[in-house]
Amino acid sequence: MVKAAILGIGTVGGGTAEVLAKNRELIARRAGQEIELKYILCRSPRPGHPLESLIVHDIEPIASDPEVGVVAECMGGLSPAFEYVSRCLSAGKNVVTSNKELVAERGLELTALARKMGVNFMFEASVGGGIPILRPISQCLAANEISAVYGILNGTTNYILTEMIQRGKSFEQALREAQEKGFAEADPTADVEGIDAGRKICILADLCFGKNVPPSAITTEGITHITPADIACARTLGYKIKLLGRAMRTGPNSVTAFVAPHLISQSNPIANVDGVLNGIAVRGDAVGEAMFFGPGAGALPTASAVAADMIDCVRDPGTRVYAGWWPSEKGYVTGPDKLSCRWMVRTAAPLAEIAAAFSGVRFINAPNAAADEYAFVTAYMSGEELAEKTAGMDVLAKYRVLD
Repeated sequence: MVKAAILGIGTVGGGTAEVLAKNRELIARRAGQEIELKYILCRSPRPGHPLESLIVHDIEPIASDPEVGVVAECMGGLSPAFEYVSRCLSAGKNVVTSNKELVAERGLELTALARKMGVNFMFEASVGGGIPILRPISQCLAANEISAVYGILNGTTNYILTEMIQRGKSFEQALREAQEKGFAEADPTADVEGIDAGRKICILADLCFGKNVPPSAITTEGITHITPADIACARTLGYKIKLLGRAMRTGPNSVTAFVAPHLISQSNPIANVDGVLNGIAVRGDAVGEAMFFGPGAGALPTASAVAADMIDCVRDPGTRVYAGWWPSEKGYVTGPDKLSCRWMVRTAAPLAEIAAAFSGVRFINAPNAAADEYAFVTAYMSGEELAEKTAGMDVLAKYRVLD
């Protein structure tokens, strides 16, 4: 029998405790031995909680207990999560986490510490919630040279956009409903400004390309500026607007990673991932494009991935899963403005001004378009070229088209 501890008893921590109890016998069979929850770290008293007898308020009882073989960090945030995880790894404990901010910001250090101590640091739940994605990248697709990874990485923004596209709701109305249903936080900034998706695409890029991509090195754009007029133009073209995190190799020793709304063809399976679901595509030289879909958040879907990592940690005590990456050099992460793509532009500029700046554009005859506005799709060009051509022009919106 292996004793376990959970750090945090919120949504994910509580869900993990529930899964460990509900599927206790099944987990024991698959792990090769029983996993018994011995501690729950909660910094505040929780009188009357069903698991109150397991609650401790300090990391030391967990870190110093030789019976504890695996620790699940489900607190979120950087501090004190980083300090607690470092302490447990240093004490020779296997650690699993669902904390994308922790992995994106400090994963380089923590994977190195785990390697040094001969223990596991696993984080399947940090990117796709219940979607298996990190293990397939590092194991099932290990024979591939991966050139790109992209996808819908945030269920809150995907829900909001789905409501706007399918039901004609405003951003404000869709956000309010997402908050009422518990899909969005009271402060939704990290979701709607693309920060959460940015952390996840950094982790994916770290694993796919093997070097550190810090969140501070990437650009993120959210969904707060998307309007019904933009959605109507995309629909006329046979596209949907989706918030995508993207990372790709752009040179022998460079990658680009960013988050931005894109037009994506309705024929692409990712375009039809709606509601709070996530969808991720990985492009490898041998496999082609592999796609993964499922619930990207929620108590039990995320707990499913946390518990699976715990099983892996105890199934074979002699096996170590070093899913780490290496430091990156200055200039390794480049901005997206040099990437070439088609663009959808909506503008209040006169036709003569558009004709003088662009050639070969495809105009969009969207229903109910304002009389003094024009929308069109450009030829392939970089973001820098588009900025030069639209300098001084009254641009209302511009979106990359994913081809």
